[in-house]
Amino acid sequence: MAEINVFSLDTLLSIGVGLGLAAAAGFRVFVPLFVLSLAARAGYVPLSSGFEWIASTPALLSFGTATVFEIGAYYVPWLDNLLDTLAAPAAIVAGVVASASVMTDLPPVLKWSVALIGGGAAAGVVQTSTSLLRLKSTATTAGLANPILATTELVGSVTTSVLAIVLPLLALLLIAVVLYVIYRVSRRLLRRTGPAPVV
Repeated sequence: MAEINVFSLDTLLSIGVGLGLAAAAGFRVFVPLFVLSLAARAGYVPLSSGFEWIASTPALLSFGTATVFEIGAYYVPWLDNLLDTLAAPAAIVAGVVASASVMTDLPPVLKWSVALIGGGAAAGVVQTSTSLLRLKSTATTAGLANPILATTELVGSVTTSVLAIVLPLLALLLIAVVLYVIYRVSRRLLRRTGPAPVV
């Protein structure tokens, strides 16, 4: 049985691709899956055994259709907040699937550990952060700023998905920067709208 070097460059890059796609799922659930399906069909991304279906025509059409509906729904007032509630578990599942599907050189136990812990967490943290921003935006602007936030999230998801495939290490750096910015903005909004201190 051949020994697998989990610290090889190819393995680390596949982990970077997986985590990048997972984080992108936190912005939009179906965008990274659609991008991954396109890239896999074009031969840019090898898929793990058992995940070949992602490159199939039915999967590509399904992901494409779901992506269009998801993007459009986030521009409908109040429906965007409802979608955030449903998107939280869906983003985590999408993050886990996207991560596991591209980690071709890892043993199954390690692959699923990284996908569940790393991919699920990356998607969950990004999704939770953007949901909190949307709630604050709805509360402070009566939802008027939500379309701007929806556009920013869409751009973030597309950019992160493409970078994850083309330049995975840069995608990881971008994710770190985005999470830091979201953290700072969330803290500022919480300070502005938080309860008055008890004297």
